[in-house]
Amino acid sequence: MAARVEKKVTAATAGTFVGSTALLGGLEAVRDNAELVSWMHPGLAPFVLALVPTAITFVSGWVTKHTPRGLS
Repeated sequence: MAARVEKKVTAATAGTFVGSTALLGGLEAVRDNAELVSWMHPGLAPFVLALVPTAITFVSGWVTKHTPRGLS
């Protein structure tokens, strides 16, 4: 059975996606040129590109050893 995803991993992943999308969307708006992914629709590019750091954050959070917590 697969292990449960901790809330902090989910929060970090969501935060990374929102932050990356905002940053890439802002850069796209200011620069008005999507040279990196010219084959992709400009409105879609920030969301697709934000998936890369989001995936890295999720995998690193999933793989990282976590300190066991006692019952309190």
